[in-house]
Amino acid sequence: MRRQPRGRGFTIIEVLVTLTVLSLVLMLGLPNISAWLQNTQIRSSAEAMVSGLQLARTEALRRNRQVRFNIVDTLDAGCNLIATGGSWVVSMADPAGKCDVDPSDTTDPFIVQKRSGRDGSQNVAISASDSSVFFNGLGSASGSLQVTVTNPTGGACQAAAGPMRCLQLNVSSSGSVRMCDPAVSDATDPRKC
Repeated sequence: MRRQPRGRGFTIIEVLVTLTVLSLVLMLGLPNISAWLQNTQIRSSAEAMVSGLQLARTEALRRNRQVRFNIVDTLDAGCNLIATGGSWVVSMADPAGKCDVDPSDTTDPFIVQKRSGRDGSQNVAISASDSSVFFNGLGSASGSLQVTVTNPTGGACQAAAGPMRCLQLNVSSSGSVRMCDPAVSDATDPRKC
């Protein structure tokens, strides 16, 4: 008599136990994943804004003329400069009412680049000390600018004992752009504002 080889695979009990354990792990980790996603939106928006500010400064140096970084409410023909907008435009002239114009060196407001605040960061809130900052041909800024990036959907910032890791952008009058964390209190930590 020949022995039958034992079947390979999983029993229904093994599958059910695996699914139960997996669902418990997911349920325990879901709040952390949600906070991580909200914090990722803050970081993404802040990094995009830093890139826009650095682009404006670089273009001012390259062109040896004034270039503006503008915070706007939308990117359509009815856009307004607003310190609490989520979108931004780098341009040579005032883009108010002309944010729908494609980037061009020949068409007013001479837009270099623009970004919608809804691109991957729909829950982010921006609060700035001003709606625009100007960089001159030497790379210096017209004044200082402070931008706070938060996510009210996810809750309060860590500085206020909340779960969100809010970020702050600082533009000095010398033109340097720096991203920092208001929740960091250690004076030796380079992330401190």
